[in-house]
Amino acid sequence: MNGIDVLTEGFGRLDDLVATATSDLTEDQLAERVGPEANTVAWLVWHLAREQDAQVAALGGTEEVWTADGWAEKLALPLDPSDNGYGNTPEQVAQVRASADLLVGYARASTAASLAYLRGLSDADLDDVVDPGWDPPVTRGVRLLSVLDDAVQHAGQAAFVRGLLLDR
Repeated sequence: MNGIDVLTEGFGRLDDLVATATSDLTEDQLAERVGPEANTVAWLVWHLAREQDAQVAALGGTEEVWTADGWAEKLALPLDPSDNGYGNTPEQVAQVRASADLLVGYARASTAASLAYLRGLSDADLDDVVDPGWDPPVTRGVRLLSVLDDAVQHAGQAAFVRGLLLDR
């Protein structure tokens, strides 16, 4: 198994993680907080999809599916269209409200774009430096692993919050 295969396997697991984290939750439950400033399942899923979408599109030099495929309009969030959730305030987190179908749909579209991007790469491409501003410089492979790691962590957080909500 090579690096592309490992990344493909990892990104390929996101759809099931997101679907499980959102399953059987109403829009109100998806937007419910388990603490006064806690992230919601809706925000966690939206953010993991936005971060994946934005970073992989930047690597590939393509438009984000958020805008290219109309997900910004479909979700119609009262946030700036360029917002990806990074550094959001509790008030901004509360503005992310959507159905599980829309959240899962956008997350799947983001993952599909990531998988399509990976299909166009070779293992040698993973060694390309994409951000020389770090020590050591960040390679394409390290950036992709970082995107995947962030998405998996947020999916796990969403599943944890789901469990807390269902235990209430």
